[in-house]
Amino acid sequence: MDKDGFLEFIKSADYIEAGSEAHLCMHEMSERARRITDKINNSYRTRDEIADLMNELTGGKVEEGFTLFPPLYADCGYNLHVGKNVFVNSGCCFQDHAGIYIGEGTMIGHQVVFATLNHDLDPKKRQSMIPRSIRVGKNVWIGSHATVLQGVNIGDNAVIAAGAVVTKDVEADSVVAGVPAKPVKKLS
Repeated sequence: MDKDGFLEFIKSADYIEAGSEAHLCMHEMSERARRITDKINNSYRTRDEIADLMNELTGGKVEEGFTLFPPLYADCGYNLHVGKNVFVNSGCCFQDHAGIYIGEGTMIGHQVVFATLNHDLDPKKRQSMIPRSIRVGKNVWIGSHATVLQGVNIGDNAVIAAGAVVTKDVEADSVVAGVPAKPVKKLS
């Protein structure tokens, strides 16, 4: 399986069996992503150089106004989709094999984790994975050290408090906090 085959497969995949063709392809894509993120992370880079490396990582073109403060970690890159004027602070982790979609104007704090894969609970199948994409709306603010888990959709203008663990969808114009994250305020 090549990259294009994997990206088509993952759109409708419910399960990735350990050792399968898709699983092996994921490992190859991870090696590639690590090589590129190593270039981003281990030397000073100008904004334009970072944009060029992000283009290489995602296989596309980062939108205008994209800002990244390295380091950044990604395990695929090809399935990371970032809108205009997105800010990513240092130390963020993007487990993007199943797809991460970040809307324009979103701000992501230090060391935020996006995890699109979960492992099988059966110990005999633990290395197999359940993929679900993450979708972040426009003008979202995700506080430092938050974790967004697989399958979560975050509505426009939402705020994720620092340290929150987001396990369920977040309504637009709301603030969530805690572990697991729960609504604490509605924005007017």
